[in-house]
Amino acid sequence: MRQAVAGDLPAIRRIYAHHVETGFASFEEVAPDLAEMTRRFEALRAAGFPYLVAADGDTVLGYAYLGPYRPRSAYRYTVEDSVYVAPEAMGRGAGRALLVALTAAAGDCGFRQIVAVIGDSANTASVGLHGALGFVHQGTLRNVGLKRGRWLDSVLMQLTLPA
Repeated sequence: MRQAVAGDLPAIRRIYAHHVETGFASFEEVAPDLAEMTRRFEALRAAGFPYLVAADGDTVLGYAYLGPYRPRSAYRYTVEDSVYVAPEAMGRGAGRALLVALTAAAGDCGFRQIVAVIGDSANTASVGLHGALGFVHQGTLRNVGLKRGRWLDSVLMQLTLPA
């Protein structure tokens, strides 16, 4: 587990593109190119948000980051998490390790709440992972996204960090 660096971005982009193109965890319909992924990475890092990778040697197994939950200043102590694992690394604990490390980093940064906005209520792996780490189900927004001809829910889960 380590902080992501610019050299990780091609692998991060590959992982994210897989999830955009084959699944419903992300509501993006077209995978962003490397330039856009770089722009997003640099913006989050410049704002001081943690951006982590799980790696086995030089191989990136997954990545996770925190970003703003909402842009208004009153939300400044609340963040949204994102966790993506390479298809070949799924089920091997990388997602859990990333979310554990990300939660610790959130506390170190002084955040108070983490909100998980999980695409697709059928994404039982993500719902289960968040639940196992203490996130509480706060609600399900029904049929809020349309991707590849399928209406999708968003599951909202929340973790309160120690003060």
